[in-house]
Amino acid sequence: MWEFLIPLFAATVQSGTPILYATLGEMMTEKGGVLNLGVEGMMAVAALAAFATSFATGSPWLGFLAGGVAGMGMGLLHAFVCITCLGNQVVSGLALTILGLGLTNFLGVPYVGLPASGFDPIALPLLSGIPVLGKIFFRHDLLVYVSFLMPLFFWLFFRRTRLGLHVAATGEMPAAVAAAGLKPIFLRYFAVVGGGFLIGLGGAYLSLAYTHLWTNGLSGGRGWIAVALVIFAFWRPGRAVAGAYLFGGVMAFQLRLQAMGTHLPSSLLLMLPYVLTILVLILSAWRGRRIDAPAALGTNIEPEG
Repeated sequence: MWEFLIPLFAATVQSGTPILYATLGEMMTEKGGVLNLGVEGMMAVAALAAFATSFATGSPWLGFLAGGVAGMGMGLLHAFVCITCLGNQVVSGLALTILGLGLTNFLGVPYVGLPASGFDPIALPLLSGIPVLGKIFFRHDLLVYVSFLMPLFFWLFFRRTRLGLHVAATGEMPAAVAAAGLKPIFLRYFAVVGGGFLIGLGGAYLSLAYTHLWTNGLSGGRGWIAVALVIFAFWRPGRAVAGAYLFGGVMAFQLRLQAMGTHLPSSLLLMLPYVLTILVLILSAWRGRRIDAPAALGTNIEPEG
């Protein structure tokens, strides 16, 4: 039993890591009041940029950084359309996904099947020797260990730093932020571009640590999962961790079922997290619980004069 469960739980952590990065990035974007449905395309572009950079330079860290920068670039494009041009945020996000997937399917063809430097598992001294938990949590690559700290940093940023509080206030009431002498346009740009960087790191993880290769469709719907997971987590980073590992666990479980030769359709298992998200929203509404979405999410604000 443990011979099956421990590797499954360890694979859950690894599979949930890129989702966690992307979810925190989308959460940061939405905290600033901007909805971004382009996460899927952003992850694909970042994954290709990371792989191509690592292939060209031999440095996975440069590749990881390039993935984050690619996510920032896509986020900047979305911010320009939605914040400066006052474009529809839903349409811009969908266009970003279509652009990203089409661009990577075209530009990524020469890299299919090629090897590139990536991140390998490193067992943490002492911690990796803890019974059961050591094998599950502390025998991964460095990017997984960084992801353990990301939710804490995210919480501290939005609860304990002035910039984070200003960004969150912009997502709630941008008019009040402007009346206080701050710049809501800049703060929204910061949220979208900063969130894009985190989303890009999630995409980079896919090609440099999770698969160590590039193939078309590598994002595999994880961007859409991240968008749903923000709602599932009620915009709280701690719950995003549990949600990311839940989604990652479902993915890892269905892959193992396929490897075992079972005939249960994988699509049924992949539906489970989305069904749970819908159930959470229904139960929250039924119990009269307030969903903590930023009050100004999805609304445009006039440029500062």
